[in-house]
Amino acid sequence: MVSKIYGCAVFGVDAVKIAVEVHVGPGRKFFMSGLPDSAVKESEHRVESAIKCTGFEMPRTKVVVNLAPADIRKEGSAYDLPIALGILNSSNQVSLDGLEDYVIMGELALDGTLRNMRGVLSIAIEARRRKFKGFILPKRNANEAAIVNDLEVIGVESLDQAVRFLTGRLDIRPLVIDTRDIFSYQLNNYDADFVDVQGQENIKRSLEIAAAGGHNVIMIGPPGAGKTMLAKRLPSILPPLSLHEALETTKIHSVAGKLSADTSLIATRPYRSPHHTVSDVALVGGGGSPQPGEISLAHNGVLFLDELPEFKRSVLEVMRQPMEERKVTISRAKVSVDFPANFMLIASMNPCPCGFYNHPEKDCVCAPGVVHRYLNRISGPLLDRIDLHVEVTPVSFDEMTGSRKSETSADIRERVIKGREIQSERFKDNPHVYCNAMMSSSLVKTACQINAAGRNLLKTAMEKLGLSARAYDRILKVSRTIADLAGTEEIKVEHLAEAIQYRSLDREGWAG
Repeated sequence: MVSKIYGCAVFGVDAVKIAVEVHVGPGRKFFMSGLPDSAVKESEHRVESAIKCTGFEMPRTKVVVNLAPADIRKEGSAYDLPIALGILNSSNQVSLDGLEDYVIMGELALDGTLRNMRGVLSIAIEARRRKFKGFILPKRNANEAAIVNDLEVIGVESLDQAVRFLTGRLDIRPLVIDTRDIFSYQLNNYDADFVDVQGQENIKRSLEIAAAGGHNVIMIGPPGAGKTMLAKRLPSILPPLSLHEALETTKIHSVAGKLSADTSLIATRPYRSPHHTVSDVALVGGGGSPQPGEISLAHNGVLFLDELPEFKRSVLEVMRQPMEERKVTISRAKVSVDFPANFMLIASMNPCPCGFYNHPEKDCVCAPGVVHRYLNRISGPLLDRIDLHVEVTPVSFDEMTGSRKSETSADIRERVIKGREIQSERFKDNPHVYCNAMMSSSLVKTACQINAAGRNLLKTAMEKLGLSARAYDRILKVSRTIADLAGTEEIKVEHLAEAIQYRSLDREGWAG
């Protein structure tokens, strides 16, 4: 007898339907086909132990398991449950009705209980798209799958529960979750807030501009000036995630196995801060079985690179293409997968190895030329993709101990949202442009018109400050965002003047 049970394989952030076909007949041994990896092949031992512990017998005849389509590589241990159910059904130990109505996945422990698995949200979305009635999976993952509407989510704790449910001896109510209620409850649930930051008003202003226009930022300043503290609070002033963005972000974290058991939906902007020893693959993604990297985990959120010059040059260079295309393509001999990577980059660095170049009170002890060599660890093409260069100075004692109350993140976010609404209207005919930072050169020419006084100021700045040619477009984009925050269509001289000051690293002679 042949049993057919449906599961899914996850490629990138999407799932593909897989048919688990099981035949039990005359002969000996256990055979598996359909390009299984080692984890899938080892399921024989887990399944045998689980079947025995559940009170059934492992057939001592020939068992053939085929995972179709056979030309797609199957990876992971989540095929245990459908294989076990197929063996029980094919060996006539139980009669399981309605197997074709469900997607069934889960890893079995030796005692028959189920362990949690990855990629649940992607599988649930594929199951709904394929018009399956429901999804049977480990109970620990049920909350994650239940955010997909129009799909019965049946959480089971063991092989025994799955058998009893499918034979009608156990009634399990489908888990129902109000996705929009969870989404709205968690929407503004940030741990860090700008109200905790004393002083640094000019840095807060630059981060507000960055958030409003989607601009990348690099902060240069001495140790202890507050660069990391400010960066951690950037997600709290970004516009709230839409439900579509939240689902997309949750899918990526689910595939990477980064969702905790009590998390069903990521409703806040992600914040990722990898250490400077991170490898190319860990940052961008990849591996033998392609997995999302840090830049994809930061999708729709913020990627913070602290001490930027300390990262390996090769690691930083592999970010250049994803920053432009907003996605990562991982290619292998037989498969190519895309991971989304639409993130805001915020980087920080000391101005020199000792950290005190341009410090208002302490002297730099670095030898001549060391500062320049230190900054040259960051390539020009990477700096070209960073719009705002912000110099961070230490907070004075009076500012730290002052009674002046800082603005909350909610207050700043309101202005950011208004600025983004203006940009949404401006780019409504450009479907792949969502903010000012994404403007092409042709859009810059049409959306960033400046008057004669503005052109004279920009020309003077280019000549007097020694700004490079690559700074020109960046200044116009940033000034466009500043004008949007001010609520004016015209880019005024004061908007250009403020944008010009955010190009520190482009100035000739800045590093001595």
